[in-house]
Amino acid sequence: MDVANRPSKLENLANLATILVSVLLSVVLIKVFLLPQPGPVASRAQPRAGMNLKQSLPGVDWAKNKRTLVLAISTQCHFCTESAPFFQRIQKERAKDVKLVAVLPQAVDEGRKYLEGEGVKVDDVKQATLNAIGVTGTPTLLLVDGKGTVAQVWEGKLQPDQEGGVLAVLSKNVSE
Repeated sequence: MDVANRPSKLENLANLATILVSVLLSVVLIKVFLLPQPGPVASRAQPRAGMNLKQSLPGVDWAKNKRTLVLAISTQCHFCTESAPFFQRIQKERAKDVKLVAVLPQAVDEGRKYLEGEGVKVDDVKQATLNAIGVTGTPTLLLVDGKGTVAQVWEGKLQPDQEGGVLAVLSKNVSE
């Protein structure tokens, strides 16, 4: 081979760079235009006033309870553990027509043991996936009326003024 017709190192490098850019561009174009794109992510159901829990939380006698405060918690949630003194206050200061139901993703026995260890007394403990009742974070408090409809929602570890607001709502006797 003649030395004059031989490609230089710079030409070889330029050819290699062109090939790499072409391959990369091809991959991007195939991914964008030929492969199916995932649809929009469905927004998670957030707990909200007006939603009904009769179907998603069976076994609770909403009508008998009149008003039920659902404590959506988890044994593995440090905010739930930090909120235990507030849950104790709720148990002591609530009106007589407010029942407390703890809902946890863990087994009922594990939930009862956790609540006992934290000194929180409730009327009932249920196991359910929290997503089933629209809860995406713990702790979440749901005040539910006698028809199983959520009246109010409080999410997360509450500040002292928010706790006072919850206690004010729960300490009033309401007859239906």
